Amino acid sequence: MDADRGERLEAALARAVAGDPSAFAEIVTEHQAMVFSIGWHYLQDRSLAEDIAQEVFLELYQKLAKIQSPAHLTYWLRKVAVHRSIDQGRRQKHRRESGWETLPEPATEVKGSDPLLLQRLRQTVGTLPEKQRMVVVLRYEEDLGPAEIAELMEMPVNTVKSTLHRSLEELRRKLTPKVGESRYAFF
Repeated sequence: MDADRGERLEAALARAVAGDPSAFAEIVTEHQAMVFSIGWHYLQDRSLAEDIAQEVFLELYQKLAKIQSPAHLTYWLRKVAVHRSIDQGRRQKHRRESGWETLPEPATEVKGSDPLLLQRLRQTVGTLPEKQRMVVVLRYEEDLGPAEIAELMEMPVNTVKSTLHRSLEELRRKLTPKVGESRYAFF
């Protein structure tokens, strides 16, 4: 975080704690894409991701006085978004078999990538168990390191690493069909 942004968020946080609604709106605007992204990539459902984001910011508003700094704020938002997304996924008890192609991407797409491969990869990630899926989302969609993921998900770093390794092996297995004696990888 650059110094100007950090100072601006520090001031907005202090004003929001003091009851300034425009300062809280500034905090929401600054962090809404991150919170939405976690929910969207995990749940594969725009409406549910929006609901998660709304719940997270409502809870933030209620617990604003406990937030100590902009760094703590970012950590708290990520942690709550992760746990709310996992809880919502458990409540839904369903995995989307299709529908990724109809949803708009919240982030910029990589130019030159194969859209069919990308769709197949997203669908396959959606079949992973909850914790494995969240570790993959946090690592590759949110670009967090193993230590940050471990802290957010309250698990040891080595567990995060082994979960990530198992998840990638599972994805490779599911995405690499056998043809005769040879294996042809999709990626």
